[in-house]
Amino acid sequence: MAEDRKFRIGITCYPTYGGSGVVATELGIELANRGHDIHFISYSQPIRLIEDHPHIHFHEVEVSQYPLFQYPPYDLALATRMAEVAQIYDLDLLHVHYAIPHSVSALLARQMLANARNGGKRNLPFVTTLHGTDITLIGLDRSYLPITRFSIEQSDGVTAISDYLKERTVKEFDVQNEINVIPNFVNCDLYSRNNKHADDRSRYAEPNERILVHLSNFRPVKRVCDVVEIFDRVQKKVPARLMMIGDGPDRANAEYLVRKKGLQKRVHFLGKTDNVENKLAICDLLLMPSELESFGLAALEAMACKVPTISTNVGGVPELIEHGKSGMLADVGDVETMAKYAIDLLSDEKALRTMGESARFKAQSDFCATKIIAKYEALYARVLARSL
Repeated sequence: MAEDRKFRIGITCYPTYGGSGVVATELGIELANRGHDIHFISYSQPIRLIEDHPHIHFHEVEVSQYPLFQYPPYDLALATRMAEVAQIYDLDLLHVHYAIPHSVSALLARQMLANARNGGKRNLPFVTTLHGTDITLIGLDRSYLPITRFSIEQSDGVTAISDYLKERTVKEFDVQNEINVIPNFVNCDLYSRNNKHADDRSRYAEPNERILVHLSNFRPVKRVCDVVEIFDRVQKKVPARLMMIGDGPDRANAEYLVRKKGLQKRVHFLGKTDNVENKLAICDLLLMPSELESFGLAALEAMACKVPTISTNVGGVPELIEHGKSGMLADVGDVETMAKYAIDLLSDEKALRTMGESARFKAQSDFCATKIIAKYEALYARVLARSL
């Protein structure tokens, strides 16, 4: 049985406050809890890797700063470190998250070890997980499209986080190898409305006030100013506060809009924060008005805490949120409709809690970590069996 075998896995991701890094880190933690040895290889420790674990190890990638290089060659340094770690710790395979440049670095590491001298030759298969903008934005850049396609086709296993992303990848890149859809997941025990470590709600709102929340890396695609516009309309009808969790390039724009509308006392910018589950557990509604979401991890984490999401009807979101049952969907930029959905829900306690229960049920039944991690273990076993 695949689940009985313990693997030694090298995981590479962007260690920042974004969905791909969060999923990769949570995957490593869940695998470590199952007894697998996990080696994170990146330029800094992943943001959610905050507790020591006997089966988790971190290996930093150091990039030399030479005057010759205008841009330090991180991908080459990463490939070298991948090969070193694989050889020293006898890794079974690499699992890279985000195609560019991680899958290219894994390919180089595989080739380095396949041609190693002094009897050190070995096979090092790698799995690539596609997360979204590595395909829908960066990969479609004519400068990167050929290398993105090549690295995907050279991968020993490929996964995508939604049917939408798989279909988009096949259409745009015409890749020939199999793409396995393994969706994002959530630890349903950790993310729960009954979280005993939940924050004190009174820190953020009065007893009669609702709490809305937004969670992202504040990139333009997340449309954080739309979050403020929606909240402004909501708070005029329903006593409410807004928690903005995360950081990124558009935070300053959102802060300016909050000041312009005189909402400073009602909006809390919390920045990058650990233990997100403790904050989601005290919220009533998540706002996710993104331009595009290949899955919507923030919504899934909120759903597990019985917090419905009001989102745009884009990308892979409809695979997660059923309109009118586990959340509400609207067109991109339609802040009026999203605000109306929020006002209606927040004004009807029974409807809000019924939708929250449905959201929790959806998270547990389809996206609980215990179900999804087994799919990765089975994939690893298949990849290793083929590489023998």
